Order: sequence, then C-alpha cells, then structure tokens
Amino acid sequence: MDTKNTMEKVEFVEGRVDWKGRRAVKNKHGGIRTSILVLAAFAFENMATLALSVNLITYFTGIMHFELPDAANHLTNYSGTGYILSIAAAFLADTYIGRFKVGLVSACIEFLGIALLTLQAHYPKLKPPPCSIFDQTVHCEQVDGGNAVLLFIALYMIAAGAAGLKATLPSHGADQFDEKDPQEAKQMSSFFNSLLLAICVGGAASLTLIVWIQDNKGWDWGFGISTIAMLMAVVIFAAGLPLYRIYVVQQTSAILEIIQVYVAAIRNRKLDLPENPADLYEINRDKEAAIEAEFLPHRDTLRFLDKAAIQISPAESEKPEARNPWKLCRVTQVENAKTILAMIPIFLSAIMMTLCLAQLFTFSIIQASTMDRSITKSFHIPPASLPIIPTTFMIILVPVYDRIFVPFARRITGHRTGITHLQRIGVGLTLGSLSMAIAAIMEVKRKNVARSHNMLDAIPTTHPLPMSVFWLSFQFFIFGIADIFTYVGLLHFFYMEAPKSLKSISTCFLWCSMAIGYFSSTILVKTVNRVTKGIGNSGGWLEGNNINRNHLNRFYWLLSIMNLINFCVYLFCAKKYQYKPQSPIEVPEENKTEKKITKS
Repeated sequence: MDTKNTMEKVEFVEGRVDWKGRRAVKNKHGGIRTSILVLAAFAFENMATLALSVNLITYFTGIMHFELPDAANHLTNYSGTGYILSIAAAFLADTYIGRFKVGLVSACIEFLGIALLTLQAHYPKLKPPPCSIFDQTVHCEQVDGGNAVLLFIALYMIAAGAAGLKATLPSHGADQFDEKDPQEAKQMSSFFNSLLLAICVGGAASLTLIVWIQDNKGWDWGFGISTIAMLMAVVIFAAGLPLYRIYVVQQTSAILEIIQVYVAAIRNRKLDLPENPADLYEINRDKEAAIEAEFLPHRDTLRFLDKAAIQISPAESEKPEARNPWKLCRVTQVENAKTILAMIPIFLSAIMMTLCLAQLFTFSIIQASTMDRSITKSFHIPPASLPIIPTTFMIILVPVYDRIFVPFARRITGHRTGITHLQRIGVGLTLGSLSMAIAAIMEVKRKNVARSHNMLDAIPTTHPLPMSVFWLSFQFFIFGIADIFTYVGLLHFFYMEAPKSLKSISTCFLWCSMAIGYFSSTILVKTVNRVTKGIGNSGGWLEGNNINRNHLNRFYWLLSIMNLINFCVYLFCAKKYQYKPQSPIEVPEENKTEKKITKS
C-alpha cells in the first residue's frame, strides 16, 4: 500500500487546555457537546435547590415554627449568602484553582448540605415537636439549641456550594467556545439563553414534583429527592472532564492589576496626557507577549485613567527597573480597568430587580396560601408551586427568543445577539416595575374578597378565600418575561465585557447584585415596618402573621415606583456606556495554529 505525507491542520484554542494540561484542540475539546453537560448539571442543581427557595418559608413557619417576618428574613439571608459567596469562589477559580475544580468541589459541598437537611427532616429528635392547642391557644416551640445549629449548618453548606456553582458553571460553559470564532461566538450567545432554559427545566421539576412531595409525602422525602438530583449534577459535571476546554489559570491577581491602574492614575494625576494615544505604554507584542497575552485598543473614554499608562519615554519604559506596576500600567490593563468601572452602574441597576424577586418568593407565596388553589375537587396546587406558571412560559419563550427573535433581529441590526445586551436589560427592568404594579392591584382585589366575605381573620388551611390562586399568575408571568431579558442579558454582558482573567468574577457581578438585593429586602421590610408603624392607627404595613390585615399592596406599589426610578437612572448610564471591542487585536496566526504531519 502506497503511503504519502499529508498535512493536517490542528487548531488550538487560545488560553485553554485539556484535563492533562495539554493545549485544547478545537475539534476534540469543547463546543456544543460539552456545554450540554454543563447545562444538564445546572438543570439538576436547580431542580435540587429551587424547591428550597420557594418552599423553605413554609418549612420555617410550619416545621421549625419561626414567625413569618423572621422566616422571611432567614430565607433572604440564606439566599443572599449564596450569592455573595460566589465572589470568593470566583476569585479562587480565576486566580488559583481553576473553574472546573471549584465547580466540582462546590457541587459536593452542596450535596452534603442537602443530605444533612434530609436527615434533620426525617428524625423527630432533630426538630421541634408539633404545635399543641391549650385553652384554645396554639403553642409552638421554635427550633433552638443544637437542632438550630444543625439547620443553619446545612443551609449555609447549601448556600456555599450553590455559590461555587453559580461562580463557575456559566463561565466554564462559555469557556467551551472561542469568542474569536464568529460561528462559536453565536453558539456562545445561544449557550447563555440555553442556560436560562436549563434553569427553567430543572425548576419546573422542582416546583411540581419536589414541592408536591414536600407538601404531601413529607419534607424528608422531598429533601431526599433533592439530594438525588444534586448527586446527578455532580456525576454529570464530572463525566465531562476528558472533553472540557479548561481555562489556564494565570496565578496572578487580575483584581490587583485593576487596582494598580486606579493607584497609578492617582499618582500620575498631575502629568499631561499625550495628544497621540499611541504614545501610551504597551509591552512589545512581538518580543515579550506570550500567546495568552491580552491586547486591547485604546478607547477615548474615562480618559483620567489613561494617566496610569503615561511613560516618560519609550526607551526608558522598556527598562525593567522603570516598570513600577503601581505607577506605569499597560494600555490593555487600563482598558480593562475602564470596563470594570463603567460596569458598576449596570451592576447596581440589577439590585432592584432582586428586591422584587425576593417578594415573589416570600410574600406572594403567603398570598397564594390564603387563596383557592384547587384545580379539581381532589387536587390542590401547593402555594410554592405557583412559579411553575412563569417557568412554563419561559420554557416555551426562551427557544422562541433564541431561534426566531435573535436571528430575525440579527438581520436587521447586524448585532450577533440580535439586540445589544444593554437594550435587553432595559426591557427587563421595565417589565419588573410593571410586575410589581400588577402585584399591588391583585393584592387589593384579594383583600376586597376577604373583606366582602368577612374572612379577614380566616385560617387559610381550612378556610381559603373564594378567589382562584391563578389571579396571581399575572405578576409571576410578567416577572418571568423580565427574567429572560434582564438576568440572561446581565450574565452575557458581564462575561463578554470583562477581562479574560476575570470571567468568573464578572459573571458573579450578577449573583453579587442579587445578594445585595436579598439583603436589602431584609432591611427594606424592617424599615418599612418601622416607618409605617402607627400610621392610620395600625401597625406597620407588613407587621404580623395575618396577611389579610396588613398593607402588602402599598409595599408592592413602593417597589414598583422604586424600580421605575431605577430604570430611569439605568437609562442614563446605559447611554453613556461604550462597549469593549468584540474581538481583541489578533496575535500572529502562526502562534495559534500548529501543523502536525501524519502518515497514512
């Protein structure tokens, strides 16, 4: 058999390696097939934990016997901690350990936390006894001592594990695509939309199957199913190890480099900027830049930060002793610092959306518990399953958005995501304000029904209001549509705009804004109660356990107005924002591609 030498082109992905540390090959590692494993892991993780988010308040009040305001605050504190810890997990992932390792360890911690919660729910000695009735008064013993410690250890293990997964799974999934390749860049856009779809699919299973089991078969059975789902997430995520493109950890702190720019700009504040931006300092790409080095062109924005790159003379700046990183920074380093600074107002705008979301998972669930939840004579919807309504619509609308709207808009705008990230976020913020306004209207209607039927003091479990729970679906539906635009838009925006070495931390900007939103919800609820106490000869708007007697509708109107003001501020900041170039300056082609000779 004749043989001949053939030339086979092997394309390597810049800044990515396989699990053995070898350079990742484009046709062998990464791409859609590996991103599907990430999406499946995220779906199972959300299946395991969403039921906790929506139904824990029932567990806190009904089993652990916390009062309603305390239960709501425990839930928002738990949720907020899960988001705020994602920053620490992202820092470790980007700088020292790597995204895959942090994600795998976090998944195992979350699995153990849910398992502990299952054990406590199963054994009576680990939880307070059921409430008793004495002299027509209900007496409940609140969880305390070692059992309370066990409860909060389990909860915050879950929060810590979820934080690590939130920090790493979106960025690790996006790492499977080469953003410099136009085709893979489009696939990355679809990945972020599919991320929401995966969350919704897992959430749908959680809101129906697991919540129903918790309410009808027992909390231990419900938590047990969540434990199994979390185990599936661990196994699926770990199974993709041989196929993943793994980001190369630089072992240097990108955050420190950003801080150096701000310090250098302050130290050089009295120096005059050169007329030609080309005179600003940048390392020699041909001689000194490794293949992974990032190069960004100068942008005429936030010019005061350019002072960090002022060099005395090109010849002097090339000397190692002259490169004090706290006084002289690269143009690329300065551009990254500009991007981070410009993203802060966008980051802050997401906080109000989470304030609204927190109410849908707390007070709206309590609203639902007072209403008629029957579909047939024998089947009643659990209050915590109500978010299945927007989730179902999102499962339908996300593919429509990704497969129909985006290609259509792309032909008109020429933008690879159809509309810009900031436009998408703005639409979501508007819908968030509308959702809270509708929630206020529905609460007025619900209270009028209770008043007209003399049921203001009715016990919801035995005397639900003659008003269908589906009236609340309007506020859930509108907010679900807002989710499609705002949260996915923010996640994609932060990933694309951030420096290469800050991808995990940048996607955590979303989770961090949500954490601040949850913590702010706790503060806002207490503040509103304190400020409104005694107004109109009544307690605070949200005081007490009887939702029929308080003024939740006024609180919803307050949130709607606050969100509308937030949107106006966002609009001003978004118009001022300048996008980072879609693709950084290309390094020489021969450095990215190697040729391999094989014989056949």
